[in-house]
Amino acid sequence: MVEWLLLAAVVVLIAANATFVAAEFALVTVDRPTVSRLSETDAKAASLREALRTMSTQLSGAQLGITITSLVVGFIAEPSIAALLEVPIEAVGLPEETASVIAFTAAFLIATVVQMVFGELVPKNWAIAEPLKVGRAVVGFQRAFTWVSRPLLWFLNGTANRLVRAFGMEPQEELASARSAQELGSLAARSARQGLLGEDLARRLEHSVALGERTASDAMTPRPRVRFLELDQTAADVLDAVRATGHARFPVTGDSVDDVRGVVHFKDAVAVPAAERATTPVAGLIRPMRAVPSTMPLGPVLEVLRRGVQMAVVVDEYGGTDGIVTLEDVVEEIVGEIDDEQDRPTRAYRELGERRWSLSGLLRPDEAGETLHLELPEGRESDTLGGLITEELERFPRIGDQVVLAVRDESRPDDDGLPSPAQARLTVTRLDGWRVDRLTLAVEDLEEGEQNA
Repeated sequence: MVEWLLLAAVVVLIAANATFVAAEFALVTVDRPTVSRLSETDAKAASLREALRTMSTQLSGAQLGITITSLVVGFIAEPSIAALLEVPIEAVGLPEETASVIAFTAAFLIATVVQMVFGELVPKNWAIAEPLKVGRAVVGFQRAFTWVSRPLLWFLNGTANRLVRAFGMEPQEELASARSAQELGSLAARSARQGLLGEDLARRLEHSVALGERTASDAMTPRPRVRFLELDQTAADVLDAVRATGHARFPVTGDSVDDVRGVVHFKDAVAVPAAERATTPVAGLIRPMRAVPSTMPLGPVLEVLRRGVQMAVVVDEYGGTDGIVTLEDVVEEIVGEIDDEQDRPTRAYRELGERRWSLSGLLRPDEAGETLHLELPEGRESDTLGGLITEELERFPRIGDQVVLAVRDESRPDDDGLPSPAQARLTVTRLDGWRVDRLTLAVEDLEEGEQNA
């Protein structure tokens, strides 16, 4: 009879252990903004919010409860189960000593399995799957136990905190809920892989949170690709430039390209009477244009472009013109390439076959990687694929030169869902002076030995 009463106590203790485990995992995994929103109208959610504000203390209380219940279960469950098993085992005809050993071993296994399954694993998995529901259900019991155990927890937490400080770290009462831009970007990518977000939306979110990490030089059109006009040119020259390039705005220079005086818009040239366009100088049509340093993050650049003319000259550390950046350039860093009625068709990317492309040498590695679903390495000093090839060759490239880079192929994930290792073979196919104008990129699988190296 005593053994059965003890087993009933074991069931109660395992239930208490399960409650502590559920509380621990629910507190760690529950969505705080959701709890805060519900706490305005739901008493249990309000209690859960209070528990989250003293996270460290509540977790200590849960761990104390788990420790106590586990020890007591082990202390009374095994002898009780062994006593109940010993009689039927002896009835089989085994010696008393042998029956005692078998009964104790069986009792140990039974108690361990029941405790692990019902006291640990089931509540853990339930709390991870439904943290809000579980948290609301167990928070009252958890907070009450923590309040009763407060003196002991104060001593245990104080001792642990002193040890933590001895290692140069400051204990925190609440779990950090704020996330860095990099963490938010990783969260968006992970959500897309799990099918919770569309790929386009996840990519825009990643680009948005990474905007502060990119600079004006990342988004600008470099100086060699910019069509400049001079002060002594005319409104007719502006319209000729519009027809030749499809652009609507052009920076206007004075003595040199490093002396940018402003910007002229094609609408101002069109407003000039046709008979006077050939004699109306650009100097009378220009508007002021802001200048930004090449190292300015794109967030502040966006604010500059929103306040005035949607074009700014990018200035390098020596005061020279590095290129120009427009509002469209910054927006494209978030949403991707924007084609409008003024854009000329571009062939920055051309697919040549399976996992093989012809690319512009002026593409940035991250731009090419995003389109080709590859993780390409960045150059040490250069910003473009052509510059990356020059860095790897350590000389000016020639047609036919090849560079092999270690990459990760996002289109072929490994067993863990991560981009698989591969190699990209970059071949120079066309030059523009000293610069790589076109190249081919071919993705090749690694040999098994190289993958394991």
